[in-house]
Amino acid sequence: MQTEREKWLKLTVEEAIDPELPICDPHHHLWDRPNDHYFLEELLADTGGGHNIVQTVFVECRAMYKESGPEEMRPVGETEFVQGIADQAAAGKRGTPAVASGIVGYADLTLGSKVAPVLEAHIAASKNRFRGIRHISVWTPNPADIMAAHNAPKGLLLDPKFREGFACLQKYGLSFDAWLYFPQLMELVDLARAFPDTSIIANHIGGLVRVGPYAGKDDEVFRDWKSGITALAACPNVSVKLGGLGTPRCGFDWYEQAAPPGSKEVAEGLAPYFNLCIEQFGVERCMFESNFPVDKVSFSYTVMWNAFKRIAEDFTTQERAALFHDTAVKVYRIPAI
Repeated sequence: MQTEREKWLKLTVEEAIDPELPICDPHHHLWDRPNDHYFLEELLADTGGGHNIVQTVFVECRAMYKESGPEEMRPVGETEFVQGIADQAAAGKRGTPAVASGIVGYADLTLGSKVAPVLEAHIAASKNRFRGIRHISVWTPNPADIMAAHNAPKGLLLDPKFREGFACLQKYGLSFDAWLYFPQLMELVDLARAFPDTSIIANHIGGLVRVGPYAGKDDEVFRDWKSGITALAACPNVSVKLGGLGTPRCGFDWYEQAAPPGSKEVAEGLAPYFNLCIEQFGVERCMFESNFPVDKVSFSYTVMWNAFKRIAEDFTTQERAALFHDTAVKVYRIPAI
């Protein structure tokens, strides 16, 4: 049965722009939550909307954990589950995307050096796909003000024990996905400078927030966000994902419209932020992301990728290839198809 949100999304339907362009979606989730089931069938329904999605990267979302055993080992259940989904997709019909060609899991890096067995367990659970760790570090004084579902300890990225655990990533050849809010960007800069040999991927253009205490302050927010992004771009070991702005905390309010926005409207809203990231990082360190099903609250998968293609329409063929596929494949060390 269709949900009200799914019915709403179908009020705005578009044909895929440039449907042959290969895409690696480097950021999506799979979960089973109350009134929110998103597994392989739902993902394939979205990726089957006309764009040429050839590969994807799964990013942890605190789902499908083991229900028993040592607490620190329970997140390995998520990797085991996604490995099974990836194998299921690989056995599917011709033309099915290589779902979860890369897997990013969770491990509590505040365990310090004791996190090593957890990392080894993740790798053992997915020898061919496990690529890195995301330990969410978002922090804000009043989470409810910005509709935040998570709130990590303040200053997590600067914590000595966290950094002791972070230091283990290089030993195992793992990257780090960083999810934080834009006022924390200088903490990520400090981390990147302290570990120049570890690949860091900043999620969702560094965590834009335009609601709560930031509402009505777009010029100030853009200035502060730009300052952090510019400093982060000076760290050669950092790349950035262009996406994740469909969530309510980003302040575009598309999810409240009578009908979903079309790709032109979405592109106009996202372009100033995406273009600044591309200007600072270069296409070789930028990758478009879906952040589905989270961003599905605001627009369909097909409309979203159309918006990205509109933003990149004046780029060269090589630059577009980097933004839509090549950077993601390179950063996540995925064999190209």
